[in-house]
Amino acid sequence: MRTIAVIPARYEASRFPGKLMKDLGGKPVIIRTMQATQQTGLFDDVMVATDSETIYKTVEENGGKAVMSTKNHECGSDRIAEAVENIPADIVINVQGDEPFTNKEDLASLIEVFKNDPSKNISLASLMHEIKGEEMITNPNNVKVIVDENDHAIYFSRSPIPYHRDKLLPATYYKHIGIYAFRKQALLEFYHSKATPLELLEKLECLRYIEQGKKIKMVRTQKSSIGIDTPDDLIEANKLWDCSK
Repeated sequence: MRTIAVIPARYEASRFPGKLMKDLGGKPVIIRTMQATQQTGLFDDVMVATDSETIYKTVEENGGKAVMSTKNHECGSDRIAEAVENIPADIVINVQGDEPFTNKEDLASLIEVFKNDPSKNISLASLMHEIKGEEMITNPNNVKVIVDENDHAIYFSRSPIPYHRDKLLPATYYKHIGIYAFRKQALLEFYHSKATPLELLEKLECLRYIEQGKKIKMVRTQKSSIGIDTPDDLIEANKLWDCSK
């Protein structure tokens, strides 16, 4: 089972343009993410898919492999699909470029999903982390996911789900961590299909897979994601980096 990691790296992020080239402990964020992914030793290949000549050059100068996108893409899945369409692979893992603290254990757990699925019923695997507190649960930037008894995703939403009507029973809320592992075929089918109604309403690409009837296996992690979406996030990430040395 040939497994590769692709890091989508768009330069003009809407909330924090150029964030992937900002300094994190002496190197750009994208390089920290790439090197952390390489150092797991889990992948047959690691590459960065980017629309930026600056990012492309920086990756190459730091000994990495970069692929230039030739099209404008609405989402990370499309950018990854273009990059891998003609590359041999069975499983493709999307590592977010702005999450340099992605850990080996979580990535290994995603790969294990496909090793334990010989009938190939599962098209995707992704991560979820329990969250608590009204601010976390109601924040639309925290995408919530609900699952069935086998931890297959039922729905993703920016709204709090499930709705806690009577407050008599305990409710558990899970945040979706946007690291995906795809069967390559499912990824390419997504790439060559049109956006679906719920995907457009919530602005969540994972809903297209749900609407297309594909199974998404959610893997529970005890570790919350540490993404860099704002300048304040970068300040906190540098503090964490300094503490980890």
